[in-house]
Amino acid sequence: MPTPLLSVIVVCRNPGPRLRPALESVWTQRGEDCELVVIDGASTDGTRDWLETQRARLGALTSEPDAGVYDAMNKGVAAARGDWVIFLGADDRLIEDALTSISPLLRQTDAGVVVGEATYDDGRIYRLGGPAAAVRRNFVHHQAAFYRRSLFATHSPFETGLRIMADYEFNLRLLKAGVKFQSLPTRIAACGSGGLSDAGGWTGYREEITVRHRHFPAWQCWLWDLGSAVRYFRKNILRSPARHRPE
Repeated sequence: MPTPLLSVIVVCRNPGPRLRPALESVWTQRGEDCELVVIDGASTDGTRDWLETQRARLGALTSEPDAGVYDAMNKGVAAARGDWVIFLGADDRLIEDALTSISPLLRQTDAGVVVGEATYDDGRIYRLGGPAAAVRRNFVHHQAAFYRRSLFATHSPFETGLRIMADYEFNLRLLKAGVKFQSLPTRIAACGSGGLSDAGGWTGYREEITVRHRHFPAWQCWLWDLGSAVRYFRKNILRSPARHRPE
């Protein structure tokens, strides 16, 4: 079979009815040279059985236990055949005809990563951050990022020892290696809030600090480490009364 231009990798575990709109958003992309790869973490909510009925529409399907979301994403890369890959969760979906606008660029660009816009259901919009943003926090949201699949071979895959910030670490690894990141002012994905990296637990902020110090000198990190702590307390302490306020 000819190699597709793009592999859309969807990882999930017990997603319930949320998964179908995510997959439909890929299947309804018009006339695009892409395959859909689904990595299911041995779901017990009926997802595995439903996915089996859709196998003919999938480029690859794996349903087995994994060691976390980044292990599942690495499995997706290993199963993918496309020159480029993009990662979605069960709460995410591609914008209608998003791939129509991006495909010509993917065929021509010399960039290793092309990043569009991701919008969240609470109104937030994320775009590619500039080089100065890299030390602050993750500057790429993978739901709107297209990676050359070859990068995962030449620069190693996601580090599965990190539960929440392995994509930040991977992006910094690419940046430090001189891989070109290209920004695209095109809305690519609509995402659900409250996902793994959006939950506000201390693990994510702790890993953010760990990754930052791995790639930048300490003097450059301290201010942003403080910023990570402030964001944690603001999300979990200042907002907690509103979260628990009686209705």
